[in-house]
Amino acid sequence: MRLCRRKRQAGRCLEGFADYEKDKVRRGIACGAADLMLFSLSPAAMAAVYWGQRGEEVRQVQQKLKQWGYYSGSVDGVFGQSTYNAIIRFQKKNGLTADGVAGQATLAAMGISQTRTAAASASASSSYASDIELLAKLIHGEARGEPYVGMVAVGAVVLNRVRSSRFPNTLAGVVYQSGAFDAVSDGQINLTPSEQSRRAARDAMNGWDPTGGCLYYYNPSTATSSWIWSREVRLTIGEHSFAV
Repeated sequence: MRLCRRKRQAGRCLEGFADYEKDKVRRGIACGAADLMLFSLSPAAMAAVYWGQRGEEVRQVQQKLKQWGYYSGSVDGVFGQSTYNAIIRFQKKNGLTADGVAGQATLAAMGISQTRTAAASASASSSYASDIELLAKLIHGEARGEPYVGMVAVGAVVLNRVRSSRFPNTLAGVVYQSGAFDAVSDGQINLTPSEQSRRAARDAMNGWDPTGGCLYYYNPSTATSSWIWSREVRLTIGEHSFAV
């Protein structure tokens, strides 16, 4: 199903958002503490456990958090909203920077030893940077000109698809799924993303989901698919309706 093309001139609809999210947009705060940390750390320190990761390191973190009562979800090795929230609670309780990223200090407080080699750490850093750039390109192609929160929301929809069993389980798989995004079909995915698009991608990757879990978005003024109109719309941001 092809999603509609974004409009360059977007409205400023923030219906359905919490006051703190509205305030964040008004003040133009695009980067959270996690963003600042990720840009200042060395490749070794970038070998952190963060939103969107899967694997044994995530499983270890979940197991510790569950053992201590911070986490009630499944120990499945998938870093999503529940794991992010549990890390925040753990960090606040233990006097750590509450950014939702299990970096060196947080992992040490959990008693988890980082055993990655320098090469593996550099590889993880490179993979994360590549995902940010790909997501930024998609956001730039689909949502430039939208309110900043709407740009983050588009990125969040992509990440929600990665976590959904209905879609491919990798970022690239979701982005390049046949017919999914106009920006891929018409080549705008190849444009150089703006810094604002990159910030939106990082905010989405760090856990900000303005949509509350939506899997679809479309522009009601240009959408031609009858199927997309059957989806339940949860909120509207700028020119896009976000649906499940």
